[in-house]
Amino acid sequence: MSDVIDRPILAEEVAAQSRLRIIDCDVHPSIRAHADIEQFLPKRWQEHLRTYGSHLRTPYIGTTPYPRSSPLIARRDAWPPTGGPPGSDLDFMRKQHLDPLDIEYGILQVLDLFIFSQQNLEFGAAIQRAINDWQLAFWSDRDPRLKASILAGQDDTTFAIAEIERCAKIGRYVQINVCPRANEPLGRRRYWPIYARAQELGLPLGIHVGGYGGHAPTGGGWPSYYVEEHQSNAHTMAAQLTSLVLEGVPERFPNLKIVFIEGGFGWIPSATWRMDRHFDAFRSEVPHLKRRPSEYVKQQFWFTTQPIDEPDEAKHLRSLIEWVGADRLLFSSDYPHWDFDDPRYAFKTPLTETERRKIFNGNARALYKL
Repeated sequence: MSDVIDRPILAEEVAAQSRLRIIDCDVHPSIRAHADIEQFLPKRWQEHLRTYGSHLRTPYIGTTPYPRSSPLIARRDAWPPTGGPPGSDLDFMRKQHLDPLDIEYGILQVLDLFIFSQQNLEFGAAIQRAINDWQLAFWSDRDPRLKASILAGQDDTTFAIAEIERCAKIGRYVQINVCPRANEPLGRRRYWPIYARAQELGLPLGIHVGGYGGHAPTGGGWPSYYVEEHQSNAHTMAAQLTSLVLEGVPERFPNLKIVFIEGGFGWIPSATWRMDRHFDAFRSEVPHLKRRPSEYVKQQFWFTTQPIDEPDEAKHLRSLIEWVGADRLLFSSDYPHWDFDDPRYAFKTPLTETERRKIFNGNARALYKL
């Protein structure tokens, strides 16, 4: 979690791990105004956006679960002096984040307009296409450090494949993003054509927390508080990891690389232990799995670090990193959101130089072919 930075970062505060050039795998750009995105939308969908707006798979129409004390889930110091929402001003992002923390590359993760949660799938696909173009025009073209992701709503596989093909021809996107809260669990076969194409193209499949699947975000129903909603992100990721592994996605697509983004990693050991235990007891039910679930997790899945689970004793975080594996972790800051992890202070336990280089740079460089 971050403190508010209300002054320039001092040179002596730039610690060794931030002098190591960082690949930040979770940077959120924002649309400054709808006019910015409308130029990439067909007229038919421009009018739809103006007239009808978003029709989402959630009962919370016109509101969000985010606390009023931090609107747009942003750091208070991240509001650009030029106006617009946090993350919408490239020059301010450079000044506040990319330059002082020596970010070599930032992987863009767009959350605007609830792109994966539209009830009208054709409208959702049009928005995804527009935002894919906007990412290049407004961010990657203006700063080559910022790498775009192909947004592809998985609930209409035909639209998703068409968009993946279109963007792949452009050749400037580093991953394919789908949503963890979809109509059905991500392991279902209806989504497999997307995984097949990702594997063929050699693009990692990114799964960033969020979205509305039309279902309660917890197994116990709708939460009362934002803190419950935020906690449920880890539950969602654990459920989707379980679905992907046990339905056989990594077995069917052995070269597919899957990245869980902004879900933390403290839950991975217990989720994996439980899968292994149940696999040992019920393996006859899932004969399509040739190996224990933990073996798939350790070979085909990566996890971004933010929000880092912070036990009271540093040795427990140390044990967690060792169990998950430094090879599996990708540093992410979640800039400019309120629970931003500053790379200078994110790990409350010592890392070896080899571990630091892997987590802050090397793993992402290899995964995204940077």
